[in-house]
Amino acid sequence: MKFTGAQLLIHALEREGVDTIFGYPGGTVIDIYDELQRSDLLHIRTCHEQGAIHAADGYARAGGRTGVCLVTSGPGATNTVTGIAAAYTDSIPLVILTGQVSTHLIGKDSFQEVDIVGITRPCTKHNYLITRTEDIPRIIREAFCIATTGRPGPVLVDIPKDLVSSSIDYDWDKPVRTRSFPTTGKPDETHLETVAKLIRKAHRPVIVAGEGILHSKSSTLLTDFARQFQIPVTSSLMGLGAFPGSDPLWLGMTGLQGMYRANIATGYCDLLIASGVNFDNCGIGKTDLFASRANMIHIGYDPVSSKYGVPSTLPVSGDCHSALSLLHHIMNSSKPMKLRNNHQKWLAHIYKWKYTPPPPFGKQAGITPRQVIETLYEQTKGQALIATESDWHQLQVAQYYRFDIPGGFISTGGLNCMGFSLPAAIGAQAACPDRPVICVTESIGIQMTLKEIATAVQYRLPIKIIILNNRHSCSHWFGGHAHTDSGLQYSPDFMKLAEAYGACGLKADHAEDVGGVLEKGLAEPGPVIMDFSIEENIRELFPWNASRTYGPIDHKPHTSGAVMH
Repeated sequence: MKFTGAQLLIHALEREGVDTIFGYPGGTVIDIYDELQRSDLLHIRTCHEQGAIHAADGYARAGGRTGVCLVTSGPGATNTVTGIAAAYTDSIPLVILTGQVSTHLIGKDSFQEVDIVGITRPCTKHNYLITRTEDIPRIIREAFCIATTGRPGPVLVDIPKDLVSSSIDYDWDKPVRTRSFPTTGKPDETHLETVAKLIRKAHRPVIVAGEGILHSKSSTLLTDFARQFQIPVTSSLMGLGAFPGSDPLWLGMTGLQGMYRANIATGYCDLLIASGVNFDNCGIGKTDLFASRANMIHIGYDPVSSKYGVPSTLPVSGDCHSALSLLHHIMNSSKPMKLRNNHQKWLAHIYKWKYTPPPPFGKQAGITPRQVIETLYEQTKGQALIATESDWHQLQVAQYYRFDIPGGFISTGGLNCMGFSLPAAIGAQAACPDRPVICVTESIGIQMTLKEIATAVQYRLPIKIIILNNRHSCSHWFGGHAHTDSGLQYSPDFMKLAEAYGACGLKADHAEDVGGVLEKGLAEPGPVIMDFSIEENIRELFPWNASRTYGPIDHKPHTSGAVMH
């Protein structure tokens, strides 16, 4: 039976379980779009290709499935590069379909021709340039396999226009032969038995959870393990949500912008169990001081490799789910020990650090980010999906919103690009239509992809946009403005913009308005923009500066306090 290349592509996507595609049409993919409208696939047309790739990313993070993006050649393809790089650094499974000029025009500086395979080679897990129509089903299957096997990542498939428009005979009943790809091997049981011995001997253990826990869907395993053996848990920025934020054993995020209690716990621990964490400079600070008193167990896809020289006492290579499951079995099948009593003093120290509040901030004339985020948590009960981007608001969410569900925190960690939050929220809402999805941003980052409000309105996606509006961008990182405020004080009137796009607009200028605006905005059935006028002197609002918030760190841990139950 004859099929066009476009028909082969759509059918191949359907066979991979794809239900939603984000994209923007163009000349080289017009045949695909023509066929797409005849299929059962939902296509969400964004206002820009950058919005499409970020939306596919948000869809993958929130839904735990591979995100799919479809764009045209030339500028359409190059507009996705930032989003591809963001997905690559955070190990997000995406399949990016790009149109290409016809095969006989490739390499001749044709109209809207770029070598997108060459451009994206450093920031994709793999990429393809299809040269035969009959290869389309095989390559699509391989692309999804590569994107999800081992450490996930983006895969780009470049498809020339003449291949999608031509027709060939194709038998779908004939098995599709694909190459085999290496999978993550089973963790070494001998190594895990050694890990179990180290845990039994430890007096001050700490677990550091990373994005690998979320990718491997191991949050429940990790939670059960930590609770049974009473081991406190912290996480990297991208690991937020891997362990319930309301659990007494939760310490908060570690790293340069982490919580005091989390950082001091990793500093004093004698055993650090790093699971699914990719250590980087933001997460560890000085490599010679990071967990310098501890034996370090590093569980992950490639635990031996460390870009920043963090030594592992015992690296355990393998999928986090397999490793934690086997470790749990080993710990329960061997001679039981009173681990809770063994950790009693350690938990008492942590209880003291965790529940001794820092001194209050100075008197503030306006709204603080902390007030907005904590009120949001109270009203959503930790069940919301929250998308952020790069800037101080990302860290406010990480500090003050306690994520009780896996995948609740949707943000870029490695690339940390601005303009991510709004389209990512659109993708997250498409993946989870029954969950509250909230975009938390600020007045500068939102303007990079502001046009995607139209996408939310068009597809009736009830995302809520919270703008922490201090009219600056990272304005006080280095003690000065450095052009971060010049001209940016003249932000648009977001209420008028909401009206122009057909969305609901709400504004809070005073601290007493915060609760009411959030309550009303969350209750609205459609897209909402909530503009909060934030206290301009934001320097005093950053919570992670230990010397400012807590004073000098004690040379030894506290020796009194209640045990956490």
